[in-house]
Amino acid sequence: QRKKKDTTMNDEVINPDHYNRNGIEVIDVIETYTPNSPQLANVLKYVCRHSYKGKPLEDLRKAQWYLTRAIENLEE
Repeated sequence: QRKKKDTTMNDEVINPDHYNRNGIEVIDVIETYTPNSPQLANVLKYVCRHSYKGKPLEDLRKAQWYLTRAIENLEE
């Protein structure tokens, strides 16, 4: 089992603010809900951070691109 990160550390590589909201680590959500789908993992990543990195529309477009790719993969 993965060791929980120290959520008090403010490190832009290990624990960036845009991936931790209200004590919830985005990586934990991603690993829980998308264990076998890298496309859906990226959808969650970009949706979760879109309001915190200064380019919300760009991040939502990236999420849309990954969601479209996931749908296309299921349709094949």
